[in-house]
Amino acid sequence: MRMIGAASLVAMGMLASAPAQAQWVPPFKGNDTGGIIAYGLASQTDIRAMAIDHCAGYGKVVKFLGVQAYEGGYISFACRWVPYYRTDGAVRARY
Repeated sequence: MRMIGAASLVAMGMLASAPAQAQWVPPFKGNDTGGIIAYGLASQTDIRAMAIDHCAGYGKVVKFLGVQAYEGGYISFACRWVPYYRTDGAVRARY
């Protein structure tokens, strides 16, 4: 029993001394409630069309919420239900 206690203390000490790690996040990530787009991607592609198509896949419209305008920042958006007065469905980006 003492060996198990000593081993668990050693294991906890090793975990506590390990450095914190940042996880990798893809440049575009979202679900049915909204998502984030990497700010660096804004200069390469049409992020409005990406967000519109993403939300339209769930039958919703996009609303942009905020921008962190620096390298490593994100652009956040929400997918909202189509307003009641609209009868033609969700909006899609067409070129």
